[in-house]
Amino acid sequence: MQLAFTALSNGFVQGFSTGRIYQGDTKRLCLPGLNCYSCPGALGACPIGSLQNALADGRFRFPFYVVGFLLFFGAVLGRFVCGFLCPFGLVQELLHKIPFPKKIRVLPGERIFRKLKYVILALFVILLPLLVLDITGRGQPWFCKYICPSGTLFGGLPLVATNPPLRAVLGFLFRWKVAILLAVVLLSLLVYRPFCRYLCPLGAIYGLFNKKALLRYELDQDKCISCGKCEKACPMAIKVTANVNSMECIRCGACRAACPRGCIHLKGTSKCKGEERRVETERCDS
Repeated sequence: MQLAFTALSNGFVQGFSTGRIYQGDTKRLCLPGLNCYSCPGALGACPIGSLQNALADGRFRFPFYVVGFLLFFGAVLGRFVCGFLCPFGLVQELLHKIPFPKKIRVLPGERIFRKLKYVILALFVILLPLLVLDITGRGQPWFCKYICPSGTLFGGLPLVATNPPLRAVLGFLFRWKVAILLAVVLLSLLVYRPFCRYLCPLGAIYGLFNKKALLRYELDQDKCISCGKCEKACPMAIKVTANVNSMECIRCGACRAACPRGCIHLKGTSKCKGEERRVETERCDS
């Protein structure tokens, strides 16, 4: 599903070979995942980039469309978008599948690092574009310009590779963005989805809806035997039985697949009466 959506949302294939950004009518529409507007293949816009551009307009007009778009996808899907509809999430997934001598489940200071994305959302996506204006009275898309590794990978690198004049004017900013991308790539070999965990402001927004989104999990406490298999299986290192709809949950379904008694299910679906897996309770207890 991730591969299909990435291919669909970045379907302007000739853009990668010609270095020309798609400018069709669909570019006015936001895509649910972190999908750089400047990517040569992107058929739509990134909601984080769109939000920044709206806030950076010196005439400040409330971005009803972008905010409504985020509210809709957050209320319906929550961070399911991160797990299944984000191209940069797919990149991290594939990188983490590469064999490495030692994978790290959580970093030292994990709880503090997970809060960084909310700081980035407040500071780089909202406050700085809104308050720091240039001589023309406009702000800048600070997150896109100074941080976003997705934009560097899908937009910056392909454009530089296909446009020799751009290579002649590259400076510190481009090297800085490439350094951030390389850090995320290397960390993805060790830690599952580090950008999603620690830095992504879009994940921070969608995560706020996880507990109330239409697509959310329920845990059948009566059937749960606290075997801990769901928590061991969770790649995001969530304490599933304590917070099944954590703001960090990307709805990957690993906890559901690991539960031997079918205790975790989507809201509104059957509570698995008669659908328990054929695994003996004695084995679970052991």
